[in-house]
Formats: sequence, C-alpha cells, structure tokens
Amino acid sequence: MPQIAVVTGTSSGMGLHTAVQLATAGATVVATLRDPARAEALRAAASAAEVRLDIRALDVTDHRGASRCIEDVLATYGQLDILVNNAGRGAVASLEQLTMADLQAQLDVNYLGVAALTKLVLAPMRLAGRGRIVTVTSVGGAVGQPFADAYCAAKFAVEGLMQSLAPVVAQFGIDVSLVEPGAVASDFVANVAGVLTPHGEPAVPDTGSDDPYAAMLQCYLARSRSAFAAAQSPADAAAVIVEAAITDSPKFRWQTSAGASGFVGLSLADLDGSRVLGQTSTWVHSE
Repeated sequence: MPQIAVVTGTSSGMGLHTAVQLATAGATVVATLRDPARAEALRAAASAAEVRLDIRALDVTDHRGASRCIEDVLATYGQLDILVNNAGRGAVASLEQLTMADLQAQLDVNYLGVAALTKLVLAPMRLAGRGRIVTVTSVGGAVGQPFADAYCAAKFAVEGLMQSLAPVVAQFGIDVSLVEPGAVASDFVANVAGVLTPHGEPAVPDTGSDDPYAAMLQCYLARSRSAFAAAQSPADAAAVIVEAAITDSPKFRWQTSAGASGFVGLSLADLDGSRVLGQTSTWVHSE
C-alpha cells in the first residue's frame, strides 16, 4: 500500500509543490490548507502533474479541528506514515514594535500549531512502529536576524522541540527531520503583514521621521530585496522536503540550497555568537 502523507500549508509555494511531488513519487497525499476556497492553484498543479490529491481543510491553530482531521485521515486510510509540517507565517518588526498579540500569533502558527499536530500523529506512528515527521523551519530557525524577532523566536523554538523529540521517538521507528530553506520565491513572502507588496518585494513602510528604527529597517528591507531577487524556486525547495520525507537514509537537518547551508553553518559553528552578530549587524546600517 502507498505511504499516506499529510502536508500542511499547501495552497501555494513549497507546500503546493511538496504535495504534488510526493504524490508523483507514489505517496497518497492529504494536502491540507486553511481555506479550501484557495485550492485552485493546488488542483491545477496536481492536474498538470497527472496526480490525485486528497484536499482537506486544516487550520493548524485550530487544535480541535486538527484532531478531527487526523482522526478522519486514519479512519479513511488506516495509517499515517508521513507528516510534513509546512504551514507558516512571517512577521517583520523589532521587539519594541511588536505587540504581545504579534508574538502570540507567531507562536500559534510556527510553534504551537506544529507541536499540536505532531503530537496527534505520534501515537498512531508509534503503534505502527514507523513514521516520518518533517518540519519546514527556515534558516531563521538557526540564525536570528534583524527585524525577524518574533519569527525567528518561534522557529528557534520548534527546532529545539524537534531536536529534543528526535532521539526519543526514534526508539519507536519514527524519524524526525528539519528542513531549513533560505529565500524562496513564494506567496509566503507576500504574506508578511504590512511590509511586503503583493508581488513579494519588501516595501518600506511609512514609519515617520521620528521612528528610531526607520533607517535600520530601510537598510534591512533593501538587503531583503536583493536576497529575494535571487530566491530559490519553491519547486526546488520542495524537492528537498520530499527527499527528507521518503529517503531511505534520513537525517535530522536539511537545507534546501548551498546558500542556506552556508548561512545555517555560520550559526551552528559560532560558539560565542560573534560571527552571526558580526554579519547581521551589517544588514541594518549603510556603508
């Protein structure tokens, strides 16, 4: 029987391509998204690839709804072999500019939603003696970046969760992996509230002449424009997610590009923190 995979956040970008590529690889894919009315692009991509997807509604912040979704998947297929936690939310602001509600929103989607959904699949995977949990984080899960305070904090948290969980659930045949993309050309970029244009390009907000962060934010956004001008395609990033989900040689940490690997490595080898801060401090001032 084909492997049964649940993928979150499939309305566009990496999630859409991950769902289609997993189905192309032979998995039966339950492609979930918060609003089924936004599934047109997903359906079109599946049709073009000549694969079928089981498209279902799932808001990762609705824990009761998520529980019902996983129960329904198990009732339909009798098993759940792969979970890809892809749904995510961006935010651009420094801590003083953020409300507590902003911080909570990042945790709700990028950390607590992932934790809750992962918790739901652990028992059926443990009882089956097998399973694969792949969580899409970001290079921002390893490297804190200016004006990404809330986003990076949530991604750091989910990486800590998964790294702690991995050796324990491995004893039951469950493999846990992280996938860390860098800049990816997708609608995720355009969904960063208040800072990005509909085309995914950072736009400098009208912060006013008395805003002490305005000049630094403008420098950061100018750098972001350059990064996303050379962004990796979502299809290429998704190919790494799919490899992490189906490979016979799983590993814990994956990056989706050479640039992402170099950037993550900067932090993982930075014992005193000076290398990361030395680099990211240049992002918020002009020469």
